[in-house]
Parts: sequence; C-alpha cells; structure tokens
Amino acid sequence: MLTRLNARSIGSTNISSSKEQPKVLQFVQESLIHATPARVFAFHELPDAINRLLPPWEKARIIQAAPNLQVGSRAIIDTKLFGFFTVRWIAEHTAYDPPRMFEDMQIKGPFHFWRHRHIVLPHETGASLRDEIEYEPPFGFPGKLFAPALIAPQLKRMFEYRHETTRRWCEGGENSLQF
Repeated sequence: MLTRLNARSIGSTNISSSKEQPKVLQFVQESLIHATPARVFAFHELPDAINRLLPPWEKARIIQAAPNLQVGSRAIIDTKLFGFFTVRWIAEHTAYDPPRMFEDMQIKGPFHFWRHRHIVLPHETGASLRDEIEYEPPFGFPGKLFAPALIAPQLKRMFEYRHETTRRWCEGGENSLQF
C-alpha cells in the first residue's frame, strides 16, 4: 500500500509569487517508499521509466524518451489537450543531483510555465518520494480560475498512479533489479 507523508500538501494547489517566474500554481505529491533512496532514484533512471509512469488512461504518445536524466536531455511527447487537441510537449532536464533530485521544465507544450522537481530523500523506513510541480495553466486568468477544478484533479490522479508504480517496482513487486 502506498504510504503518504505530509497529507496537507498532497494534491495541493496554491498560488505563489517569485521574481524568476510568473505567478504559478503548485502541486505536490509525496509518498513513503520502503526502499533505499538509491533504489527509488534508480527506478527513474530506467530506460523505460517514462513508459512505466504514463498512466494507461492518458492519451499520450512518447515520440522521444530522454536518453537519461542529466541536464540538457529532452523528452518529446504528443498529448491531448481536453482529450481532443494534440499538443507536442517538449521537456528538458535542467537539474540532476543523484540520488537526491532531478528536474525538468517544459520547453514547449500546453502550459505557459511548467517546472517539475523529482525529490528523493532518506526516511527512517525507506525513502520519501516527492514530486513538486509549479505551473501556469494556459488561457490566462480563466485557466488559473478553473485549474483547481480541471488540472489539479488530473495531476492528483496521475501522480497517485506514478507513485504506486514506483513503489511496486522499488519494493520488489514488478520486474525489479536488486540494489
């Protein structure tokens, strides 16, 4: 079973301000995984990790997987906006600090701004996996107004799936390697 930490922040959406970026919304998903931080990070470095983490209900097609998580590597994904319009999403890795953290940012895609930090920290019973997303939705003010009702629930569902997939592999359930 997926264990959650910091329940107040899970699936949260808040508006914040920063000098280096526009006003953004934030989403955080955090889970406890009973495996070492190195093992949790190693899962994300698998060549097919992006395929494993893509939920089956997502109407997306991976055009090019990033060859690794290192700074400068890019992934290209065609995804559906509102289930109808195909949008090309290009994400570039912008920070890499194994086995603690890596980050990607949208270069092109449906959002005005998107930064995703994947953080893995030691915990007394394994590792804390934390996904922090800062984003500015499309369509300006109306996009921000409707994001809590439209975007945040989709992110919550997607990251619950991703954390469960990561947990299953890391805790030894699904085609895992021993670390």
